[in-house]
Amino acid sequence: MPKFIIERDIPGAGKMTQDDLQAISQRSCAVLRALGPQTQWIESYVTDDKIYCVYIAENAAAIKEHAAQGGFPANRISEIRAIIDPATA
Repeated sequence: MPKFIIERDIPGAGKMTQDDLQAISQRSCAVLRALGPQTQWIESYVTDDKIYCVYIAENAAAIKEHAAQGGFPANRISEIRAIIDPATA
């Protein structure tokens, strides 16, 4: 199953409280449960004005549907083609 990185433009994301981030996480999980097990959230990275999320999904359309139902932006969806790290050197 393909893996994707989703770039979400969220001004002030880095200033969100733990409660704010928990609420977003809970909303995301609720939408994922409704969509079914074929779309999975792996992890997310919060920066100053963006959140980058890693998902496993059948296609980009499933990611867009998750974003629409959850009310989150999905400004850029990119399929991961390869993973590199120090172990691949």
